[in-house]
Amino acid sequence: MTATSEATTKDGFDIWTTYQSILKDEEISTPLAAILALTELVQRSDAGTMFELVKALNDGAKVLNERTPNPISLNAGCELFIAFVTLFPHDSDSFSDLKKELVKQGQKYANEALTYRQKIARLTLEFIKDDSIILTHSYSRVVMKTLLCAHEKKRISVYVTEARPRGLGLRTYEELTAAGIPCTVVLDSAVSYAMNKVDFVLVGSEAVVESGGLINAVGSNQIAIIAKAANVPFYALAESYKFHRLFPLSQYDLPTHKPNILSFPLTAAPTPCPKGSVSHKNQPVSMAERNASTLTHSQTRYMTQEQIARNPDVDYTRPDLITLVFSDVGSLTPEGVSQYLVGMFAG
Repeated sequence: MTATSEATTKDGFDIWTTYQSILKDEEISTPLAAILALTELVQRSDAGTMFELVKALNDGAKVLNERTPNPISLNAGCELFIAFVTLFPHDSDSFSDLKKELVKQGQKYANEALTYRQKIARLTLEFIKDDSIILTHSYSRVVMKTLLCAHEKKRISVYVTEARPRGLGLRTYEELTAAGIPCTVVLDSAVSYAMNKVDFVLVGSEAVVESGGLINAVGSNQIAIIAKAANVPFYALAESYKFHRLFPLSQYDLPTHKPNILSFPLTAAPTPCPKGSVSHKNQPVSMAERNASTLTHSQTRYMTQEQIARNPDVDYTRPDLITLVFSDVGSLTPEGVSQYLVGMFAG
């Protein structure tokens, strides 16, 4: 029997549909949605033993993994919940009662986890001085919560990278500007140019791995390298459900790395790059306007979807490039993250 059929119970429960429905709530992140979907699976499962239940959970996690283009943070949530179920003390009178208790605890954890961003924001606030200039990358809900919290109590200014190709830094720019925070969009290629103006770097995370390293939106690694060279602190913000038992040694060990990433086309014929206006409809300043002194609008070039597809979505930042990881369990050094992960999965 396939994992897909195992993840669909007799009453028609489908874990992928449930997961997608949970994700419609913008406050719920990918790993938390996975935990809630697996909790629902426990509630709807007809498993009569722990072996059957864990098998159903692993099958459900496999379905989510296979249908998600970037499953890294999702896997962290699945891993955490399945470990919780496996290590949960079996003192219930019946297995049915045990499943009810697992569901209750899973829902309780999810509700508590929704407060983690606020906890991280309060913790990080102690490290933000008045008149700080902060560089952030792409878009992160926990970073946004932290910056908005800091704005209520201190004067801050923010540089945000555009974060090509998705341009999520522009969303950060719009929300910070709407909140009254002075913000400037920085070209991804201009991070080094801006770094000497910055007091510290603040980024979110897809996952924090066993080494204490960081997986985040592509470009995070090069920002960390530049920050290290400029002696600028590099801080990562991560909810503890994003701590992941993964140990990449390089970019190419990430689960998201595929053979087509950075591959060369089989044909030598060049693919024409499209001309014209920038595709990001919310971009505050067009590329043509920025380059008006050197390029005409018709001369500007943009990557094709095929070219974009040959590039990674996330990258890995080594622990020696990270100053601190701020989490709901405290401010940790990368070594501290490793120790916490060992304890978390040891029971």
